[in-house]
Amino acid sequence: MSIDGGPKARVTVIGAGSWGTALALVLADSGHEVTLWAREPEVAAHINAHHSNPSYLKGCSLPEHIRASADYAEALADAEVVLFATPSHVLRTVASAVKPLLRPEQLIISVVKGIENDTYYTMTQVLREVLGGVVSEDQISTLYGPSHAEEVAARKPTVVVVASYSARTAKTVQKLFTSPMFRVYINRDILGVEVSGSIKNIMAIAAGVAEGAGFGDNAIAALVTRGLQEMKRLGMRLGASQDTFAGLAGVGDLVVTCTSGHSRNRTVGKRIGQGEKLEDIISHMNMVAEGVKTTRSVYGWAQRLGVEMPITEAVHAVLFEGLNPRDGVYRLMTREQKEEIIY
Repeated sequence: MSIDGGPKARVTVIGAGSWGTALALVLADSGHEVTLWAREPEVAAHINAHHSNPSYLKGCSLPEHIRASADYAEALADAEVVLFATPSHVLRTVASAVKPLLRPEQLIISVVKGIENDTYYTMTQVLREVLGGVVSEDQISTLYGPSHAEEVAARKPTVVVVASYSARTAKTVQKLFTSPMFRVYINRDILGVEVSGSIKNIMAIAAGVAEGAGFGDNAIAALVTRGLQEMKRLGMRLGASQDTFAGLAGVGDLVVTCTSGHSRNRTVGKRIGQGEKLEDIISHMNMVAEGVKTTRSVYGWAQRLGVEMPITEAVHAVLFEGLNPRDGVYRLMTREQKEEIIY
């Protein structure tokens, strides 16, 4: 079969967390042959034996034709499409491990959200660097948008965007994923998509802190709105399109992540707002809240570029500098008075 028009593709999903599992289900529902690579052999064994992944996506039954493996070579054998769904901080390591098993004609999709701490690379930039010499950048794409794994797995209507370094690859990925309950648009601004879809996790932590501390709906609405301005400010400084931040990867993902109980980042913020310590929260989480590590990256990035991002600075101070959340809000509220929009 050809991924350019045939009825089925052979897809390997690297990462059997909640999002990787949910997308495996979407692809299987569309008739594709799907293999899930799981880091833990016991997770792979459970998926194969019981057709479910309760460790990461409770209450979801998986089609019997989704198979799982904890072995890279086995999982990637004959794959035409390789989808990375790992935590952002291990993407470089995982991509380096699988590089010898990849082929130039394979399509590479990232659904990883985050900015690398030391390099300030987006996730497709990490893949472009690591996989260079085997897979060209025109074969790399990313999928972003307002899409909680729990709702995708429950087959609730979801709309996302695909962005790529190649228009042809973006169209192929759009066709690969589109189904009656999973609609995919194309966005040509891959940098803007990744920047906005990563920074929104920082804003979700801020919104959670506001909720946990009892600051009310007004404060959360202000954080969402001004958070969008911070996303735009940094993204446009880097050359991204302003329109992207008004789209699905921008305001769409920002709203759902800041308001939904499914959001791990919002949950972390809420617990901090209620007085818990970050290290205690993280130590008891089975899944990763990407906004914590992304806060470090974006804070450093903004400082280096001279971009004003006061909410990001406040979240960084609360997470890593011991600032009391209430003092963080006071700091934001008592900043120098400014115009809302700079023309």
